[in-house]
Amino acid sequence: MDCALSPIQQRNLEKAWSTKVLDRTGLILEIFGRRAKTKEGALQVELAHLNYQRSRLVRSWTHLERQRGGFGFMGGPGETQIEADRRLISERITKLEGELKKVQATRRLHRAGRQRVPYRVVALVGYTNAGKSTLFNRLTRSDVQAADMLFATLDPTLRALNLPHGGRAMLSDTVGFI
Repeated sequence: MDCALSPIQQRNLEKAWSTKVLDRTGLILEIFGRRAKTKEGALQVELAHLNYQRSRLVRSWTHLERQRGGFGFMGGPGETQIEADRRLISERITKLEGELKKVQATRRLHRAGRQRVPYRVVALVGYTNAGKSTLFNRLTRSDVQAADMLFATLDPTLRALNLPHGGRAMLSDTVGFI
């Protein structure tokens, strides 16, 4: 679906059509998940997917009993399952955020090394499938993946670029946006 769906809408459509239904965000996360190649890219996609999934847990367990136990102290199995899922997702998010901090610290070291080199940094920025990677390959004589598909580039790439008047720059191929 080319729009946002509530968890209830998604569940009802899946029941009616007997197939998996994705909204726009879900589809983009699926594509990113399949194409992320670097550790940082994979961690970021998983983190985004878990945050998306966590916000969609409400009422996703309506097939389980949702009555409360005695004196309101105990939830039914549905409540217990939702809370267990939230806890597991929150624990995984915390772990991923820690892993991402380590990867980002390494990237800061690499960036600091590049800043000691007297080159300008130029980034190709634009919509997904606009030809950024193709231009990147032509300018740098590289062979990064360039395909006629949405989100073919999910990890930024950096290469040296020889400028027409003898100078050099660092050229970055970036992730496209919608």
